[in-house]
Amino acid sequence: MTSEKNLLTVGSVPKKMLFFAIPIFLSNLFQQLYNAVDSLIVGNFVGQEALAAVGSSASLIMLLVGFVNGVSLGAGVLVARFFGAGDEKEMERAVHTTVALGLCAGVVLTAAGIGLSPQILRLMGTPEDVMPNSVLYFRLYFAGVMAVVLYNLGAGILQSAGDSRSPMKYLVAASLTNVVLDLLFVAVLGMGVGGAGLATVLSQALSAFLVFRRLMRVDAGYRVRWRRVRFDREMLRRVVTLGVPSGVQNSVISLANVIVQSNINAFGSSAMAGCGAYSKLEGFAFLPVTCFSLALSTFVSQNLGAGRQDRVKSGVRFGLLCSPILAEGIGVLIFAFAPFLIGLFNGEPEVVAFGVSDARTAALFYCLLAFSHCCAGILRGYGRPVVPMAVMLAVWCVFRITYITVTVRLIPDIRVVFWAYPITWTISSILFAAFVWRVLRRGAPQKL
Repeated sequence: MTSEKNLLTVGSVPKKMLFFAIPIFLSNLFQQLYNAVDSLIVGNFVGQEALAAVGSSASLIMLLVGFVNGVSLGAGVLVARFFGAGDEKEMERAVHTTVALGLCAGVVLTAAGIGLSPQILRLMGTPEDVMPNSVLYFRLYFAGVMAVVLYNLGAGILQSAGDSRSPMKYLVAASLTNVVLDLLFVAVLGMGVGGAGLATVLSQALSAFLVFRRLMRVDAGYRVRWRRVRFDREMLRRVVTLGVPSGVQNSVISLANVIVQSNINAFGSSAMAGCGAYSKLEGFAFLPVTCFSLALSTFVSQNLGAGRQDRVKSGVRFGLLCSPILAEGIGVLIFAFAPFLIGLFNGEPEVVAFGVSDARTAALFYCLLAFSHCCAGILRGYGRPVVPMAVMLAVWCVFRITYITVTVRLIPDIRVVFWAYPITWTISSILFAAFVWRVLRRGAPQKL
């Protein structure tokens, strides 16, 4: 049965959105903390080259995992629409088809990540002094990538049905486990980068186990029964239609970041370590970005399913106000305390200088990053995932890569690379504002 406490179609709009968004915020906070702990422990107990290896692997991992996560976002829109409409039969078909798709994707990612890691890292221009640790961390991560896929997929199903609290609890448990195992494997046993990778794999396996235990026990249409996990042809078509554009969108962003990382790699291991440390700080700015983007997508889709267009517009206004303000507040803090924060990861003056330069170029533009992602979430909720995909493909991939490729040759300064982000965030915000205004004015949702 559908639980009214999880319905976003009734009650105060700000209260419902905040109560849904805050657990996602806390989930992402703990995830970011345990990602940062990896780098803090590795940077302080192993060294600069190991920190560079962990930091440089992040964008490549997101390139491969991001597509699957994007597909699960699209599937979540479908589940949320059925949940809002009270159609438990269709919701059940969507959930089991999505789980089947996730299992297949996990197998492919495991094979690709383990088998192709040296070749991909070399294509990125990873320096030879960093290569062994990068390959080791990358392969360990992808040995357990099935758990990453299943957790994100399961958490997405629960969140689409309005339950953002359960995934938060499971991620907190996994985060604390990761911190303890990091300290044990790296600081106590001296296992280096391999220890950090193993700690991450084990903690992710715990989160996947917990989220599916919940899905197997819930008394609702989104309950997972393993004997029913199979591909439903029509539902698979709808999941893919909604999910592939979101997956491409994620991969496009990650591809651009991989190319940015390869340009950073050309400036040496100090630049890699400094920018890798900053990327962990930047993750905190993504907390209000991702939580409100997902909240808006789910809120819009549930209320469209229930025919509540009035609530859709109220939710959009609230989300587009809160997320940029919160992101900008975090940006101001990072800008002000950048030297201290980067120094926590590694105290080498050159590493700190690169990290501070990166932080103080991008941090004051986080409001634009938040606005763009929230607009993408709104459009996904309306069943129009192709629009954010097209904007991000054109601006965050093609334009960003072209800008870096041309400008770095003319001005061989790493700050040119750093400015790629604020410039492209500004352009995408302008385009997204126009698209969202047009969709809201028309009001009619696309049939899923």
